[in-house]
Amino acid sequence: MSTLAERSFFSQAYDQGREHFEHIVGYLDSAEAAWMTHSELERELEKKGRELMRILLQEHIDRRGPGHCEQSVCGADGLQRCRQRPHVRELETVFGTVSVERVGYGCEGVGSLHPLDAELNLPEERYSLELRRRVAQEAAKSSFEETLESIGKSTGAHVAKRQLEDLVMRAARDFDAFYQLRQAPQATGSVLAISVDGKGITMRTEDLREQTRKAANARMHKMGKRLSKGEKKNAKRMATVAAVYTIAPFVRTPQEVVAETGGSLAQVSRPRPEQKRVWASVEKEPEEVIVQAFAEARQRDPTVEKTWVALVDGNKAQIRHLRGKARENGVELSIVVDIVHVIEYLWGAGRAFHPASGPELESWVRYRLLEILQGKAGLMAGGMRRSATRRGLSAEQRKPVDKCARYLLNHSSYLHYDQYLAQGLPIATGVIEGACRHLVKDRMEVTGARWSLTGAEAVLRLRALRSSGDFDEYWRFHEICEYQQTHRSRYAGGIVPPTTCLHPTRKKTFLKTIK
Repeated sequence: MSTLAERSFFSQAYDQGREHFEHIVGYLDSAEAAWMTHSELERELEKKGRELMRILLQEHIDRRGPGHCEQSVCGADGLQRCRQRPHVRELETVFGTVSVERVGYGCEGVGSLHPLDAELNLPEERYSLELRRRVAQEAAKSSFEETLESIGKSTGAHVAKRQLEDLVMRAARDFDAFYQLRQAPQATGSVLAISVDGKGITMRTEDLREQTRKAANARMHKMGKRLSKGEKKNAKRMATVAAVYTIAPFVRTPQEVVAETGGSLAQVSRPRPEQKRVWASVEKEPEEVIVQAFAEARQRDPTVEKTWVALVDGNKAQIRHLRGKARENGVELSIVVDIVHVIEYLWGAGRAFHPASGPELESWVRYRLLEILQGKAGLMAGGMRRSATRRGLSAEQRKPVDKCARYLLNHSSYLHYDQYLAQGLPIATGVIEGACRHLVKDRMEVTGARWSLTGAEAVLRLRALRSSGDFDEYWRFHEICEYQQTHRSRYAGGIVPPTTCLHPTRKKTFLKTIK
C-alpha cells in the first residue's frame, strides 16, 4: 500500500515528459498532420519521440538526486574526501544532451570523486556508453564519414569526427581481455582447424614497420603527378588474420575432389564450420597472433581429444611458428597447404605447354591435380621440369613451370592430400580467405584511406567481434570493465559507497565484478 508521500511523489513525476507527450498527441490530431503521408508522419514522430525520450531520461536522472553518501568517501589513495561541492556535467546520449548534477567529494590537493557517476556507470568522456556502442557498430561496417552521417540521422547525438574515432578506439580496448576470460564454446565437430594468413593495409608512414618505413622514405617517384609502371603510391603494413573453428570430418577420394573442381560432380552436402572465430591484428606480430590462435584452440579442446589441423597458403614463417607452437603445446598438428594455391600454380605451369585455353590445357591440369591429390607431388614436380627440358622451352617460357615445381617440392611435407582426405580433414583455406576479404579488404581498403596503427587495430577488432557473433556478449563485458576501470578502481578497497536517493521505492543494483 503506497503512503501519501509516495503518491504525492509519483503524481509530480515526469511532468515535462507528460506535457511533451500531450504535445505530440495534439500534433497528431492537428490539421497539419491530417494531410501528411505515412512516411512524413514516421519521420516527424521519430524526431519528436526522440526529444520525449531525452526529456524522460533527464527527469529520471534529476529524480535520482545528486548522489549524497551517508558513509565516508575514501579514495584508492587512502585519503578521506570530506568536502562536498555540487558539480554539473553534460552527457551526450542517443536521445540528445542531458545534464547530470551530482555531489563531488574531495579534499585539498586531490581530485574529487562522484559516487553518482559510478552508480550510473558514466564514462569519463562526454559520450554515453550506449552512444559508444552505436558508433562502434557503425564504424565496424562503414567509413568514419558514413558512421558520422548515420549517427547524425539515427540518433539525437552530436559527435565530431575526431571524437568519433576516439570512441571507436575506446570501444575496442577490452578485446583481448574478453577472449582470455570468456567461457569456451560448446564442443562440436571432431576436427579443430586453425588457419592463418596475411593481408596488407595502407598505413600512415609513421605507423609502418621500421623496414617498410625506411623503404617508403627511400623510394623516389619518377614523375610528380603520375605513377610510373611498377611504382606504388602508398606502403602497406601486413595484418595477420586468424581463424579457429571446429568441423565434422568429410571423407572424400582424390577423384571426387577433381570432379568437384571441374564441376562434373553434383554438389554434395558438406559439413559447415562451427563456432567459428575470426580476427585480425595489424599491431601484433604474426607469432603473437598464432599464440592467440593456439590459446583459443586449447580453450575449445583442453584435453586435445580432437584432430588438430592448420591450413596455410605456404608462408614459411607461418609454418615455422605453427610447428613451434604445436611442439610447445604438445599437440599433433597436421599442417595442410591450401589446394587452391596448388591449383593456381598448376594453371600457370600448364599455360607454358598449352598457351591457348582449351581441352588440352584443362586435361593437363586435371591429370596432375589428381596425381598430387594421390600424394605424388614430388613426382609431378620432376615430371613437368623434364617435360619443359625435352620441349626445349626457353628460360623465360619455363619460368612458371619451375615456379610450380619449386613450390611443390618446397612444401612436399604439407601436400599429403591422400592422407588428409582419408581422415576427412579440410584441404582448402576458404574460411581464412573469406576472413581476409571481409575483415580487412572490404573495410580497410576504402578509397584513399591511410590508417593510423591504433585506428586500424580498433576497427579490425570490432569487425572481428561482429563476424564471430560475439559483439553483444563483448559489449556487456566492456561495460563491466568500464565500471571497474573508471569508477571502482578509484575507491578504497574497490568499494563505491552507496548513495541516498530521493526515489522512495528504488532498489539498488550493482555491476558484477570481473575476477
